[in-house]
Amino acid sequence: MYGLEALWFNVKDGYLEAVVRGHKSGLLTSADYNNLCQCESLEDIKLHLQSTDYGPYLANVASPLHTTTIVEQCTEKLTEDWANMRCNADDPLATFMDYCTYGHMIDNVVLIVTGTLHERDVQELLDKCHPLGMFDSISTLAVASNMRELYRLVLVDTPLAPYFSSNLTSEDLDEMNIEILRNTLYKAYLDDFAAFCNKLGGATSEVMGDLLAFEADRRALNITMNSIGTELTRDDRRKLYSNFGLLHPHGHSELAGAEDFDQIRSAMEKCPPYQAIFNKMGYGESQMLDKVLYEEEVRREVFTFEQQFHYGVFFAYMRLREQEIRNIMWVSECVAQDQKARITDGIVYIF
Repeated sequence: MYGLEALWFNVKDGYLEAVVRGHKSGLLTSADYNNLCQCESLEDIKLHLQSTDYGPYLANVASPLHTTTIVEQCTEKLTEDWANMRCNADDPLATFMDYCTYGHMIDNVVLIVTGTLHERDVQELLDKCHPLGMFDSISTLAVASNMRELYRLVLVDTPLAPYFSSNLTSEDLDEMNIEILRNTLYKAYLDDFAAFCNKLGGATSEVMGDLLAFEADRRALNITMNSIGTELTRDDRRKLYSNFGLLHPHGHSELAGAEDFDQIRSAMEKCPPYQAIFNKMGYGESQMLDKVLYEEEVRREVFTFEQQFHYGVFFAYMRLREQEIRNIMWVSECVAQDQKARITDGIVYIF
C-alpha cells in the first residue's frame, strides 16, 4: 500500500511519465501527434499507437477498424492504469481518487436514465457508460420512473446519495428534470470535493482549489448557455451554480440574467483570467469556446506537476489522459471521414 510518495511524475522533453511501483504510463508526445496527423487510414493509426503504451490493447483488434473501437481500447488502458493505482492507495489518497471518478458516475446515471426515457436497450446503454463511473446497481436505474424511485432503488447505495437533493425526489423523469438532476448532482459533488481538498490542506488544497474553481466556473458557463431559450428562470440557474469559484458570487448574478452569448461573454470578461481566455476568440465565434476551455484546462493541469507532494497530480493525470483520448478520437474521425485538413483544428496539445 502506498501514499503520495510512491507516485512519481517525470516530465522530460515534453513527455509525462507516471511510475507507480514498476507501472509506467506516458502521455503521447508532440512527435506522436505529428505522426498521427500523417496517417492515411485507421490501420495506420493503430500501427503507430502500437509503438506507445496503448500497443498491447490494440494489438489483437480485428479489422475492419472503427473509431469507437480505438477509443474503447484506449479508455480500457486508462481504466486499468487508474484501477492499478487506486487498489494500492491508502487513505486519504484512496478517498481522493474516488472523488476524481464521481463525475463519471453522475454522467453514467444520467446516460442510463435518459436512454431509458427514449426506450433504448439497457445493455446498449451500459456499453456506452464510462468504465471509471461504474457501480454495482447501475443496471437497475432503468426501473426508476421518478426522482423518488431513482434515489430509493439505486442512488441511496452509491457515493452519490449525499448529493441527491430532497427537492428533486417528487419530480417525474423528463428531459428538463434529468438535466436539472445532472447539474444539481454536479454542484453538490464539486462543493463536497472542494471541501475535502480544503480539509487536506497544504499544496493539495492550493492546486485543487484552482482546478475545481475552473471546473465550477466552466459548468456555470455551460449551464447558462444551454438554458437560454428554455423554461429555466434566473433563480433556477443560480441554484445550479456551485458555491465557489472565481465567478462566485457576482459573476453568477450576471450569468443568471444573461440572455445571449454576448451578455455571457461580457459577464465572463469581468473576471481577468477569463478575459484572457475570451480574447483568444473573435466576436461571434462561440463555436470555438469548447476548444479554448479545454486548452485552458490542460494548461492548468500541466502546471500541477511543477509542485511536489500533493494529490492534485492524480486528478490532473486522469484528466490529461482523457484529453489525450479525445485527441485520438478526433484524429481517427478526421481520417475515417477523409477530413484530414481539419485534424489540427481539433487537437488540444498537452505539451
